[in-house]
Amino acid sequence: MLSEGELKDFAQGQSLYRVLQPWWDVFSYYDVSDASLCLNALQVTLRKIVCVPCQMTSDDFCVVFNHRGTTLRNATTEASFPLLPKGLYKLDLQQYAYVDAVCYEKQLHWFAKFFPYVVMLETLALVIISNLWFKYPSTSSRLMHFVSILHKCCDSPWTTRALSETVAEQGGAQPSMSMCSPALQATSTSDCSSRRPMGTEFLSVLDKKEGEQAKAIFEKVKKLKVHVEDKDIIYHLYMRQIVTKIVFLLFTLAYIPYAASHILFDVDCVVDSQALMPFQPFHCVHSLATIFWLLSLVYTVLMVIYSLTCFYSFWWMVRNSLREYSFDSVREESSFSDIPDVKNDFAFILHLLDQYNPLFSKRFAVFLSEVSEKKLRQLNLNYMWPLEKLTQKVMRNAQDQIELHLMLLSGIPEAVFDIRELEVLKLQLIPDPRLTQKLTQLGNLREIWLDHSPATVDLMALGFLSENLRILRMKFTEVEQAPWWVFSLRNLTELYLYGNMFNQDNTTFVNSLPKLKTLKVLFIKCTITAMPKVITNSIPSIQKLSVDNEGTQLSVLQSLKMMSQLTCLELPNCDLQRIPSPIFSLKNLQEIDLKGNNLKTIEEIISFQHLPKLSVLKLKYNSITYIPVHVGVLGNLEQLHLGHNLISCMPPQLFLCSRLYLLDLSHNKLSAIPIEIQELKRLQLLNVSNNNVCILYMIKITHLMCSFINQVFLGGNFLFIQTEMELISTVQVGELTNLVVLDLRGNQLESLPAELEECHSLMPSGLLVEEGLLNSLPPSVKEGFQSSVCLKKKKNLHFITVM
Repeated sequence: MLSEGELKDFAQGQSLYRVLQPWWDVFSYYDVSDASLCLNALQVTLRKIVCVPCQMTSDDFCVVFNHRGTTLRNATTEASFPLLPKGLYKLDLQQYAYVDAVCYEKQLHWFAKFFPYVVMLETLALVIISNLWFKYPSTSSRLMHFVSILHKCCDSPWTTRALSETVAEQGGAQPSMSMCSPALQATSTSDCSSRRPMGTEFLSVLDKKEGEQAKAIFEKVKKLKVHVEDKDIIYHLYMRQIVTKIVFLLFTLAYIPYAASHILFDVDCVVDSQALMPFQPFHCVHSLATIFWLLSLVYTVLMVIYSLTCFYSFWWMVRNSLREYSFDSVREESSFSDIPDVKNDFAFILHLLDQYNPLFSKRFAVFLSEVSEKKLRQLNLNYMWPLEKLTQKVMRNAQDQIELHLMLLSGIPEAVFDIRELEVLKLQLIPDPRLTQKLTQLGNLREIWLDHSPATVDLMALGFLSENLRILRMKFTEVEQAPWWVFSLRNLTELYLYGNMFNQDNTTFVNSLPKLKTLKVLFIKCTITAMPKVITNSIPSIQKLSVDNEGTQLSVLQSLKMMSQLTCLELPNCDLQRIPSPIFSLKNLQEIDLKGNNLKTIEEIISFQHLPKLSVLKLKYNSITYIPVHVGVLGNLEQLHLGHNLISCMPPQLFLCSRLYLLDLSHNKLSAIPIEIQELKRLQLLNVSNNNVCILYMIKITHLMCSFINQVFLGGNFLFIQTEMELISTVQVGELTNLVVLDLRGNQLESLPAELEECHSLMPSGLLVEEGLLNSLPPSVKEGFQSSVCLKKKKNLHFITVM
């Protein structure tokens, strides 16, 4: 028999997994357990068999007379049997006990002796088979993990609050615009109620500790789903248990009736021990035979019922698709329409859970819903980022705009929408940002950055953005991540696209760009082989087009001819190698930027004379070796950027561009600045830094430079001290009034002339020299320069960026 402690431990195990036991398993368990306990209770009877000597025997069997004087063995024939001697033979009590024991062991059928133990072993075997999946290493860990998480899900306050909020929101929730089709975005918003649904206050009730606990449960459920859903070992083991029990029960039902027929009340016994007692034949009675026979009948009936439950469970397993589980009913009854269907062992466990109580599956489904998890993340995020903490991250950018940059958060804290003066909102690496109707509070918002942050927008917030947003910058690895609500921004003027947004396998996004009727600036940084025709043919409002192809060759540009309205064209890093001819047809172009295109020659520059409005030409970071003489035809050119090339000289025709006020020839191979530069009457900025210049010819040139130019960059050259001193000292006092920036770093100068004190516009922050060179000035001049600001050491010098 099982001890009390073993039964207690076993009962505790049953209690742990009771939620996974369907009704037939529970019924069968109590069925066979009760039968086993009853039979074992009968075994405590001390007198199992009672024997008395026989007075009349026949063939060593006792003969019993009926009341008519005939034998019960043969009532028709007269028996011939010896009679024992008359007289009273008394036996000792121990002798009777001895006879009882011998007859019990030798003459009683084994089934009559061990029937209770047979039943107990059979029930024990059935219980072991039924609970094998709870103890088998490959399944017990999964089941135990599932049950423990299930209890946490049911006990979590978030479950109650989420379900309560769902009931409240069924009265009317405000939909949101996400990555849906354009047709869905066009749906009228008149049916949407702006009234806050009752019950949404539940989110504010959950405290921080409960929120963290619910967050941990979400993570555990995700891991459990991945761990359990990948295999179906539990399903197969449970099926094998059922089949094994069916075979075992069929065998039991086959031999129990046969063995029960050997449970007899009367038993004849011969004890061959004349030395101990004068009798040999005995007649015995098995006092429990009738009870055992009735119990065997009851046990057989119980086994039949048990078999029927096994056949039913087998039919249930075969009939239903238990390796797939759908939450259709939960999705229909709640607002969590994103609850995913599950499969394999996870689905099978949920089917078993429904047999116990379907409510458990509904509570568990709350933690499978991403919508529910997003609401919880939003709650925790609001605790972590209050208004005071967000205010500390607000700053003014280079455009003097109030900007907030959020990165690596789970969403957008609600306190962001309380910063009323916000103008620029940057969202970077935020997996699920949501712009709610509170966005309408940001009346000054004009620019949004979405860097791998697929934002969803409520309809009311979308209407606000459509009216107020002017600039949108998006960066995504895949075009599928880009939000479709972008094309509802009717007042958007600037759109910046980064990443693989022009995937040829998915052109729906690109083909929707013409919906932006007011778009004036389009910036694209991705890898394409040809200019999309939808941009060149279908967006007539674009005035500035910039395509950064990230070093990949952009070969097909013929469609550019259709964009006659362009005023600015930028094609950096497109590996063009030559200036594309379609550019020459764009009569309204004012600015061209072809940096980083591996250009070796720019002979086609002569065709720029057909662009009468061209004023800015940027050809930096190429391999240009010379400036063609045709550059002189560009009479309206105002800015020429040729830095980071291989140019060794400036042709005289360059100085025919009399409108030039910015000339950038930095990082080239120039050895001198020709005298003809004095023809550039409007030149204000000259940058020849990081060349090989060692002499500035003619004092008149320096006179001109100091009289008109306000920024001169000569750093990183080979200027000698005598030449530089002549450059400064020969200029009359008062002719340096326009000089604001003078960069002389990285040369071979040993001292500076004292006359620099007379350059009244030259502030200490504008004189860029080494600290040691500054010490060469007379003390009075040095004090004048250091009175307002102290120059830093060479490694910390202030660099002015030349556009």
